[in-house]
Amino acid sequence: MAGLKAGAPTPQALTVHETSRVLEVGFSDGATFRIPFELMRVYSPSAEVQGHGPGQEVLQTGKRDVALVNLEPVGNYAVKPTFSDGHDSGIFTWDYLYELGQKQEALWAEYTARLTAAGVDRDAPMAPKGGAGGHACSSH
Repeated sequence: MAGLKAGAPTPQALTVHETSRVLEVGFSDGATFRIPFELMRVYSPSAEVQGHGPGQEVLQTGKRDVALVNLEPVGNYAVKPTFSDGHDSGIFTWDYLYELGQKQEALWAEYTARLTAAGVDRDAPMAPKGGAGGHACSSH
């Protein structure tokens, strides 16, 4: 399971910056990342966002102002955030947080390219579940 790789960097400090809407994570290898809540939300590792297989990802929109309302530890390998839009099913392993921090620039570029390809604005409201682009699986 990700987050349990031998020798992988582990968080030494987690700081939620509410005003700037970023999670600051300092790792054991000296790396420190400021990960925007919006990036965390649009790349949540949950099935609701990622789908159940390649090509089933659900493009997230309207998340620019999303806040982090809770950050719950999951064992010694991850955290489970609750976002202000109610999303709380993503478990962010230490490895995944490191990846998000390290690849922020590329992930933002990928996200904006996906928005452009879909012809939607970053601030557009999400389509209803079960509707166009929604995720209607009942396994959550």
